[in-house]
Amino acid sequence: MHPEILSISLFWFVTAYTPGPNNVVASYSGFNFGIKKTIPHILGVTLGFTSLVIFLSIGLINVFKLFPIIQTVIRYLGTLFLIYLAYKIAFSTISNETQKENPVKFIETFLFQYLNPKGVTVAIIVVSTYVELGVNYFSYATQIVVLAFLFSITSITLWTFVGKFLRKFATNDKFIKFFNYVMSVLLLLSIITFYI
Repeated sequence: MHPEILSISLFWFVTAYTPGPNNVVASYSGFNFGIKKTIPHILGVTLGFTSLVIFLSIGLINVFKLFPIIQTVIRYLGTLFLIYLAYKIAFSTISNETQKENPVKFIETFLFQYLNPKGVTVAIIVVSTYVELGVNYFSYATQIVVLAFLFSITSITLWTFVGKFLRKFATNDKFIKFFNYVMSVLLLLSIITFYI
């Protein structure tokens, strides 16, 4: 067992459950499309983030250390994508056609984990702090990956259910539009935290 397992778990918990791009989009999707149609988003976030942690653990972390500019490029590309997503959320139309298809796709969500400034930063911090080469490398790396998976899937699922729960109060199109605007603004606010 990793000697810092409680510290790692607390860090994963705080970073996974606090509002961020993935969680905001999960609530938006759960609200507008329901749990079933949000499953691709849940899987995309969970598998994408977990794969990022795996790649960092097996050596990608060294690329970030050698070329810190990559992290800056990721931050800007991720920001542009999130602004585009916030626009899509704010101006999504309420119709039967929109309810049939969720604009958030598995592959987009999976790949976004490699551009998500919050996720990349968190993964780099955890891997560089808690995974070291040595006798326990494989054991520690495995524990980090398992925790990343568990906290990722539980937090994103919870935020999806929050969105679904709030749908009960959506009695008219004005409320739905208002909710979508709020989600869009929260998404934009989450971008600001990357630059503070």
